[in-house]
Amino acid sequence: MRPRWKGKGSAQLALADPMSKIVSKLQSCLTESKSCASLSNEVVLCEAQPEQAELLNRACFGRPVATVTKGRQWFQLGLEEAFYLSNALNCLTVVGEDGSPKDPQNLGKCMKDRQSMLPMMYKAYSHLRMKNWVVRPGAQYGVDFVVYRHHPALVHSEYAALVVWDGDDEFGKARMRVWSDWHCMLRLCGSVAKSLLVLSISGVNSSSEFPACLDEWTIEEYTIGRWEAQQHREDEVPLKAN
Repeated sequence: MRPRWKGKGSAQLALADPMSKIVSKLQSCLTESKSCASLSNEVVLCEAQPEQAELLNRACFGRPVATVTKGRQWFQLGLEEAFYLSNALNCLTVVGEDGSPKDPQNLGKCMKDRQSMLPMMYKAYSHLRMKNWVVRPGAQYGVDFVVYRHHPALVHSEYAALVVWDGDDEFGKARMRVWSDWHCMLRLCGSVAKSLLVLSISGVNSSSEFPACLDEWTIEEYTIGRWEAQQHREDEVPLKAN
């Protein structure tokens, strides 16, 4: 499926300002300012200065939170987003509810206690982000993520991403167990003009500590489409009578 740009000139704007460049600027900005964020339940709250807020918006991390305090801007980050900024980009310090900064191992444990499927979701999220795709929550479409070529203000999402486990144990295997589930998902994706992207994660042991388990897992990408008889049938040739 070809990208569906929003308005004339959007493709040129995206080409002139690639997402890799924006994320690199965000990384530098957060590192220089020694930014901190607070873990609260299943979200992470980060206070942002005007420059940081602009870059978080442009790089599509989190969402701004309205506050009554003038001059202060807060962003709410998902667990995958916060761990990516903290662990992969090493530009954000996350403080736990006890007020102490968390190293990657302790932060991973705290986050996994709040969301048991986080290791699998983060593996998929970081895999796409490292390829400079913009990854946003996909609950409104019944999937794990929606994937954009660039900022959602410039282009529609191309993929509805679903994360499945294909390891040796039963971790995460309850998803999409029957063909009817796939048929329903494919029809939904077709109705919203998105391709279904399946991110299959496999590994020998899902019980390893997070994030150490990530190095033991592999990920494969599949795109799945509906088979339509009209598009695959032979041209009609009249039968000759004997």
